[in-house]
Amino acid sequence: MSEKEVQGGTADAVTAEPDPEPNPEQKPEQNPEPNPEQKPVARRKDAVDSVPSVWRLVLYGFQHVLAFYAGAVVMPLLVAEGIGMKGDDIALLVNASLLTCGLATLLQSAGLPGIGIRLPVVQGTSTTAVPSLVSVGLAAGGAKAGLPTVFGAVIAAGLALFVVAPVFSKLVRFFPPLVTGTIVTIVGITLLAVAARQVGGGDPSQGSFGSPAHLGLAAVTLVVILLLHKLSRGFLATVAVLVGLVIGTVVAALAGFADFSGIASTPWLGTAAPLHYGAPRFDVVAVLSVVLVMVIIAVESIGQFFAVGEIVDRKVEGKHVTRALRADGLATAVAGVFNSFPSTVYSQNIGLIRLTRVKSRWIVASSGVIMMVLGLVPKVGAIVAAMPASVLGGATIVLFSTIAVVGVQILFQADLTDQRNTILVAASVGVGFLPTAFPQFAEQMPGRQLHALFESGIILGTLTAVLLNLFFHHLRLPFGGRSSGRRRKRPEGPEEASEDVESIDAPEHYMQHVSPTGKR
Repeated sequence: MSEKEVQGGTADAVTAEPDPEPNPEQKPEQNPEPNPEQKPVARRKDAVDSVPSVWRLVLYGFQHVLAFYAGAVVMPLLVAEGIGMKGDDIALLVNASLLTCGLATLLQSAGLPGIGIRLPVVQGTSTTAVPSLVSVGLAAGGAKAGLPTVFGAVIAAGLALFVVAPVFSKLVRFFPPLVTGTIVTIVGITLLAVAARQVGGGDPSQGSFGSPAHLGLAAVTLVVILLLHKLSRGFLATVAVLVGLVIGTVVAALAGFADFSGIASTPWLGTAAPLHYGAPRFDVVAVLSVVLVMVIIAVESIGQFFAVGEIVDRKVEGKHVTRALRADGLATAVAGVFNSFPSTVYSQNIGLIRLTRVKSRWIVASSGVIMMVLGLVPKVGAIVAAMPASVLGGATIVLFSTIAVVGVQILFQADLTDQRNTILVAASVGVGFLPTAFPQFAEQMPGRQLHALFESGIILGTLTAVLLNLFFHHLRLPFGGRSSGRRRKRPEGPEEASEDVESIDAPEHYMQHVSPTGKR
């Protein structure tokens, strides 16, 4: 970088001296000498668009795949096991996830006309969607019978985001840190119940559930992850979860708790047909639940887009956010067609970009191609499907608890000294926790739609947080009493000095994007 800056400086010096005589000096600029000076400057300014050599594309692209891989395969595993799927179907969903995540990454990094942010953004399946997708699948009959409704909801939600992307920035103000932090916290708390079930062995009805053997395997995975975060500070810490899963699976195989016998019969190449489980079904409540999840994902992603822009020295504006959200929506709709789930920006890959300082979007695009190739290898999905549930549980304890911690960090941006905000968080978390604590609430609801609604703590908590935010901070009451906005006094003018002015939709209640350096 320093050499490029020096070269850029010499070019500036040459153009600064000959200002009095423009004509003679334009000729030297066309000579071969200034051209080599200008090229490094262009490369410095366009580091995002530069295309590295093939070996760098493969090497750095594979590095991104390693950082992304654990999260991408865990999400379809959780959805499949949550709705009661087994064996080959789990492997199929894992491969479909890799394939569609690669496509989503290509849409963001390489882009299409009007679609994609064209920055080094890696997309992976979103664990935020797991509880809602599981609830939708179970309400529609579970296992294979529930997947057409799940994929129908995913397709509809993706198309909805694609359509509203241009106006979504105007809706973001209804999802300030107070609301998004509450929702993300609820997601993390809800997913901890899933992690606990995985730690115990996956099936509470089995006699071995919660046995010392299962707890021991989960502990091995967890300890490896913790040690790597303690002893390493670079790329190894980024892939700590993946390494923990690998070592935990090896230990489980040596102890006789992992069965890889089905891998040999699995073909090397192949993929499931689009809509493999049948034509999509569009249930209103199912679509609504996944749309709410997509809103959460979109709000989170906007902050990530700004973070990537700052890391690679590219200003992200409204038009870029619109293109990025269109790519999110299109990728999600296509994922539903190809038997997969919603995707989101992976923060671990953002951290990897900051760590390596390799800013080329084409390296990320190459990682998308590698993902798609892995998605066409069924043996990859078969290996993941053979992973013991307790080993997976040791990793999901960290992954899902981290989601809850991120929610708390977002809440730090809100004014929790305001009693209304405190009540909003408390009520939303409490309502969202009800289905997690006692699923019987959903069983008492009349009708399949209400059953699906009350089965998801994320849906209930999200609706509670959004509605209470509207009530406390956006609704002007027609009668007296405590007002919905913050009240402030105008300091100017004798008559205006004592006049209370409603501050509806105050700036501190809008979405605030915090960059990696802490700047808003």
